[in-house]
Amino acid sequence: MMENVHLAPETDEDDLYSGYNDYNPTYDTEELENDTAFQQAVKTSHGRRPPITAKIPSTAVARPVATGCGSKTSLASSMGRPVTGAIQDGVTRPMTAVRAAGFTKAALRGSAFDPLGQSRGPAPPLEARNEDSPEEKIRQLEKKVNELVEESCIANSCGDLKLALEKAKDAGRKERVLVRQREQVTSPENINLDLTYSVLFNLASQYSANEMYPEALNTYQVIVKNKMFSNAGRLKVNMGNIYLKQRNYSKAIKFYRMALDQIPSVHKEMRIKIMQNIGVTFIKTGHYFAVGDREKMKKAFQKLIAVPLETDEDGKYISPNDDPHTNLVIEAIKNDHLRQMERERKAMAEKYIMTAAKLIAPVIETSFAVGYDWCVEVVKASQYVELANDLEINKAIMYLRQKDFNQAVETLKMFEKKDSSVKSAAATNLSFLYYLENEFSQASSYADLAVNSDRYNPSALTNKGNTVFANGDYEKAAEFYKEALRNDSSCTEALYNIGLTYKKLNRLDEALDCFLKLHAILRNSAQVLYQIANIYELMEDPTQAMEWLMQLISVVPTDSRALSKLGGLYDSEGDKSQAFQYYYESYRYFPSNIEVIEWLGAYYIDTQFCEKAIQYFERASLIQPTQVKWQLMVASCFRRSGNYQKALDTYKDIHRKFPENVECLRFLVRLCTDIGLKEVQEYATKLKRLEKMKEIREQRTKSGRDGSGGLRGRRDGSAGSDGGQNCGAGSRGERLSAQLRALPRMEEPYDSSSNKELDASYVDPLGPQIERPRTAARKRVDEDDFADEELGDDLLPE
Repeated sequence: MMENVHLAPETDEDDLYSGYNDYNPTYDTEELENDTAFQQAVKTSHGRRPPITAKIPSTAVARPVATGCGSKTSLASSMGRPVTGAIQDGVTRPMTAVRAAGFTKAALRGSAFDPLGQSRGPAPPLEARNEDSPEEKIRQLEKKVNELVEESCIANSCGDLKLALEKAKDAGRKERVLVRQREQVTSPENINLDLTYSVLFNLASQYSANEMYPEALNTYQVIVKNKMFSNAGRLKVNMGNIYLKQRNYSKAIKFYRMALDQIPSVHKEMRIKIMQNIGVTFIKTGHYFAVGDREKMKKAFQKLIAVPLETDEDGKYISPNDDPHTNLVIEAIKNDHLRQMERERKAMAEKYIMTAAKLIAPVIETSFAVGYDWCVEVVKASQYVELANDLEINKAIMYLRQKDFNQAVETLKMFEKKDSSVKSAAATNLSFLYYLENEFSQASSYADLAVNSDRYNPSALTNKGNTVFANGDYEKAAEFYKEALRNDSSCTEALYNIGLTYKKLNRLDEALDCFLKLHAILRNSAQVLYQIANIYELMEDPTQAMEWLMQLISVVPTDSRALSKLGGLYDSEGDKSQAFQYYYESYRYFPSNIEVIEWLGAYYIDTQFCEKAIQYFERASLIQPTQVKWQLMVASCFRRSGNYQKALDTYKDIHRKFPENVECLRFLVRLCTDIGLKEVQEYATKLKRLEKMKEIREQRTKSGRDGSGGLRGRRDGSAGSDGGQNCGAGSRGERLSAQLRALPRMEEPYDSSSNKELDASYVDPLGPQIERPRTAARKRVDEDDFADEELGDDLLPE
């Protein structure tokens, strides 16, 4: 018994780390190979002997077994460890209550010693995934739907709206397949509603982004009507935004209010934004005054004026002395972030005050003039005194909107005795008004006044250049435009007008450079695009001209003159099919252009479709009923198509309207002869009489021309300019009717090979004549349309 007792060696008590290297040799597994007893036990059946079990359960320790020598030793297990309890049916009983009842290691009893677990073999392989199972198919399909939704959102953020919509549609189709498969496998309660909501919402958003508003509204309705989607009522805000874009303001207000009712009061910010959308919609409908209480409008305006701006005065940025240190500090803070924030706040306050004044002035009094006067007085008594002059100028603009030109001029003339900045603004607007009225002398005088008051006013310099341009002094006009650009490089009116000036001076390269620079600023300006195309045509580069005209048509697809111009360029290049396409589109949008009608009729005659040419010549005869050539062409088309009776009736009708037309009588004689009618002698007699009268008239004209040749030569020399203009007009008339002046004979084909030149001028549907220089009124004149420009961007985004 004492052999198992290990005494601690006698060491120094101060050695705190003694005994750590001592261990029980029983646990030394490295020397097992050299242990002969252990190796013998392993090789014999003694090491594989099954454990001894007891039939009678007992909690006592096993008694020693007597051997032949009379010694009492305990029976060791196969692992050399002492027995710890009785064994019954392979289950060991615990000696004490330290170990929990029911815990057993019976499986280890009698097994071979294997501390590394090598006898157990490799771990079983993982269970293979069955990809053909319905659950796995549903899982993969759901993953694919999520990926498509993510790809759609990424494409939308990158600007590829078409790809985003295709991905959203594909996600919707696969999501419906997923729902059907899930219903077949599991109960309907297990459907992923979040995935369905995200797919439908993304699809509606992509429809709206691609301006497919009916489809977007239908998709939103599917979400809103489904009661299983929580908080779906908020999407009515998006539906209201769509109706607002469609200008259906009543429905927009309705959906905004429905969304407002479904959003709880805790979401204050969203409720404020929705109410702001409702206000914007009311403004777009013209209902600026929902209540109509004039006194409350005045009180609200006075409260708005009284709001403290909380910004420092400009005087603090002026140095009181010549101290260099103070000057450096002032220069440092004059344009710092705090100063910029002060300017922004002041500009925002002035914008709100001006907008409110323009809103309430026409309705708070009996007339808008009295209302403006009241607003001006209130503003003068506040900290925004400088806004009073702007309100007076807006009052003049209101007179212009009401077509009261005299009152507008009188209002603006009141500023002639004001300080320089206000005087310059008023004089600029007066010059602008007089220029539009073609009173160039008055426009020039007020432009001079504006320039003298403020030499750095680009609008005043532009208007002065316009008056000089109207007088034909293009070089001097270009100098004024250049000075305006030096003062303000963003003055697009001056840049456009200097391009026109260079074009007039035949400096096409410089003009093209100006318009290309302007195109970089105004990407979708139809006037700029046309000018670039026209300059390329003047430079004899039809390929570039056609390319820029194509861009013009993408901006204004219904402009008939641009379409006819492009058709003329293709015709000059010999591409008849493309020319026909654009001429036909031009005719469809404006069916009263004689040049387009003439070209289309000639095209159908060339292609041997005379029946189709009839409708164009009939329309031309309706537009110009006094021109006999269109009716003769109608009759000629009937004759060429073989409808001789209809041609004969048409010629007879023409003869009744124009009895002295020789060509009509010639065709009547020919048709009556071919058909064998008795009227042939009557028409032949009339034809001979008209031909004889024509010869006598020509002889008289020739003799008179010979007798008055000298006088006529002197007259032509004294009025050369007028003669040149008349010659130009005559050449244009000859150019328009070059193909139809002499009608073809019975045996002659119709010739349409002559080139037709189209008028190079272009009229923008929303602007003045293209060749006229742009006027430059003050900026505040253009910013009067506050409902679209100022309030339209405040909508709640989808």
